[in-house]
Amino acid sequence: MAYFLTADGGTESLRARVYDLTGTCLGSAAVPYKTSFAAGARAEQDPADWWANFVTASRGAIATAGVPPQEIVAIAYATTCCTVVALDRDGNALRPALIWMDVRSHKEADAVLTTGDEALCLNGGGKWPVSAEWMIPKSLWLKRNEPDVFGRAYRICEYQDFITYHLTGEWAASLNNAGLRWHYRNDAGGTPATLLQKLGLEALMEKWPSRIAAPGKVIGTLTAKAASELGLSQSVKVVQGGADALIGMIGLGVAQPGQLALITGSSHLQFGITERPLNAPGVWGAYADIVYPGRYVVEGGQTSTGSILNWLGKLTGGLDYEELNRKAAELEPGCNGLLIQDHFQGNRTPYTDPLSRGAILGLSLAHEKHHIFRAVMEGIGFGTRAILDAFERAGYSSTEMTVGGGASASDLWMQIHADTSGLTVRIPASPDAPSTGSAVLAAHGAGFFSSIDEGIAAMVHPGRTIDPVAANVARYEEIYQRYLALYPAAREVLDGSRH
Repeated sequence: MAYFLTADGGTESLRARVYDLTGTCLGSAAVPYKTSFAAGARAEQDPADWWANFVTASRGAIATAGVPPQEIVAIAYATTCCTVVALDRDGNALRPALIWMDVRSHKEADAVLTTGDEALCLNGGGKWPVSAEWMIPKSLWLKRNEPDVFGRAYRICEYQDFITYHLTGEWAASLNNAGLRWHYRNDAGGTPATLLQKLGLEALMEKWPSRIAAPGKVIGTLTAKAASELGLSQSVKVVQGGADALIGMIGLGVAQPGQLALITGSSHLQFGITERPLNAPGVWGAYADIVYPGRYVVEGGQTSTGSILNWLGKLTGGLDYEELNRKAAELEPGCNGLLIQDHFQGNRTPYTDPLSRGAILGLSLAHEKHHIFRAVMEGIGFGTRAILDAFERAGYSSTEMTVGGGASASDLWMQIHADTSGLTVRIPASPDAPSTGSAVLAAHGAGFFSSIDEGIAAMVHPGRTIDPVAANVARYEEIYQRYLALYPAAREVLDGSRH
């Protein structure tokens, strides 16, 4: 028998899973880690926690699956993207990692945009703000504010690359991450050398791993140390993965032009597949070959979604999701006049405004927790709709949306997404899209499938479908127009406090 070990290194925890060749998850284990937040939209994690959790969760998943460890033949994993780490030659972190939602480098993002370099075509054709989440702004922040760390760093890379090094001893970056967040263009010369030169960041090119491997490619096998810690054979293949949401596309079976994926979790990400480059304001990409060879990916995203519900739980002493979903489902669309802007940690698209903030409008003494709970879901649904509208203006549209991640467990939230977007929502049998996608990559890399597409056909299976309700679509259309008016109004009111 052949089994595959996967890991999903998310914002709040690392979850390991074991799969067979049918795409069935046989066992899983999760270990949480701490995120440190500070003023200035800073969010950091200790990379040592990632490796410790990887080992603990992997051993737990294998034990739960009840499979012989010697029958694990390959490992692939997905992690948060543009989670930037500065490492020494031995792979030890020189400082806490700046995780994806850390947007302290907004001034550096402005500096990147000011260069006008051709690599910026990935940012709305060069006419749209550069996100402070991305690799180059964060690296520039390190150079400006912590020059000693920047100078001593042997590698400045990603969460994904940190795990790869500790598994294999090899320095390799994923084409997925590099193409998505490093302004690396696989169809136009690769590394953005002129952009880095204009920023005085030439040294960064030497600090990035020189090897760039596409998802599904074998990086190497386990070192003796990694094999010992994991309880596995040194012959286990380590297969390149990538960003959790992009690998999630594979796990959702979204692979053909015209298909649309929505990956949910602490944030939302929207991805479409195209056969040609597409660059337009409000849309990121199109990125060449970052998931499937010969195909492009267009992207939108919301920085805070599930994390807003977590915030609400912390604020109110916890959330009983079953009760809240039941009571919120009884409400009419609009929650009795309550409207929420979902920019609690800035806006990724279509505005790319790291200084935008959340807003709750229309509160009254009659509102209860379930009203706010539903209003958060609706606000996030409107945020997704705004991104899909930007896609459509750019020339990309779809008639359905395939969803994975935590939000897909809520029928109410999926219905709200269907009604606010007007699209049919499809949810595969396995909602754990990044892990399922990693399993497909591991099986492909180990030689069981000749292509990622073939792996999808064997390992990704259909689940349930939710259609939009016409009356709700009409009601939400009116509320959506008020949601769109909220961003410029809130920006004007909060202009003096935006820092």
